[in-house]
Amino acid sequence: MPFRSERARLTALYTGLLVLAGALLTGVVYVLVEEGMYSSIRLAVTMAVPARRLEELPSASPTDLATALPSPALASPAPSSGTALPGEAVAITRTLSDAAESAALDRLLTVSVTVFVCYALLSLALAWWTAGRVLRPIAVITETARRLSGENLHERIALDAPPGELKRLADTFDGMLGRMERLVSAQQRFAANAAHELRTPLAVQRAAAEIGLGGDPSPERVARMRSKLIEVADTSEQIIEGLLLLAASEQGLKERRRVAVDELARQVGAAFADEATERAVRVTVRALPLTIDGDPVLLERLLHNLVANAVRHNVPGGRVHVRTGADVGIEVSNTGPVVPSATVPLLFEPFRRLGERTHAPGEGAGLGLSIVDAVARAHGAEASASANPEEGGLTVRVVFRPVTP
Repeated sequence: MPFRSERARLTALYTGLLVLAGALLTGVVYVLVEEGMYSSIRLAVTMAVPARRLEELPSASPTDLATALPSPALASPAPSSGTALPGEAVAITRTLSDAAESAALDRLLTVSVTVFVCYALLSLALAWWTAGRVLRPIAVITETARRLSGENLHERIALDAPPGELKRLADTFDGMLGRMERLVSAQQRFAANAAHELRTPLAVQRAAAEIGLGGDPSPERVARMRSKLIEVADTSEQIIEGLLLLAASEQGLKERRRVAVDELARQVGAAFADEATERAVRVTVRALPLTIDGDPVLLERLLHNLVANAVRHNVPGGRVHVRTGADVGIEVSNTGPVVPSATVPLLFEPFRRLGERTHAPGEGAGLGLSIVDAVARAHGAEASASANPEEGGLTVRVVFRPVTP
């Protein structure tokens, strides 16, 4: 039956490899010793026992020979290399060597099997301990993932281990938790802000209807109420349209086409010419060639939001400068109120404004820069902003990867 845990599988694998290595080593040692043992024993017997002593015991058994022969330390000097043993002496030497070899191999086999069994048991225990050590970080990661929920996404594994694959896995998991925490927090803020923004127009509509239609309203009062309801309905429509566009941008691009961003910049600049004139704001467009693979509708909305924010959040006599090009991407700079540097990154969040909402006509829903950021990310680009300390206002840049012709 297959093992049910990774630790058991790793233990079996490690034990099998260690036992196989031990068996091969034991077998190789046994074969090598067996191959050279006979010649070694025969040479030792020949060197230690003179031929004349062997001739005196022609009919003795190997055991008797072993007890009767003197030890090598007491033996007489060995014959010279040129002296040959008689035939009976050779036979006795061979018998004695075979007996010694057999006894030595039996002893070697017994010791080898005993040591091998102990080695196998030790390998099993060592493999079990090693598998546990190796899998401990995975168990920590698994336990952390099982414990996580929307309330404790701030927890991290913070694995204390030397650099390696499991350390990189734990660090990657911690990075993923950080991104999830930021995403969940952003979604919670978005849901709360969206509910607030949508609830406000509905409350205004309800109040206008109850107050305006109360009693016997005059035609003038009905006309004012009608104008107010239309204005609130337009605001609600803008919020819903912005939310849908933001959601579509967050889902990425379904198809891409080659888009001339410089031409879109000229078109958007021309579209805001009249509104800029009414607000006494001068708009200049310096559109150098910039081609992007992307969605032309989303890119047009990106430029539209940037120019709209620059024109509407400006001062009389101010300016808006739009630039495009392969080196700068898209850059929209405007004069206006001084923006604190700490507030600039927050402007890319949904429903974020520089000041409190006044519900004035044309104020917008506070989704402009968040849509710009979402469209930029959908195109693999990065949107950034910086405050202009001298003239006020913002400089927003969107850097794309241009397409080579």
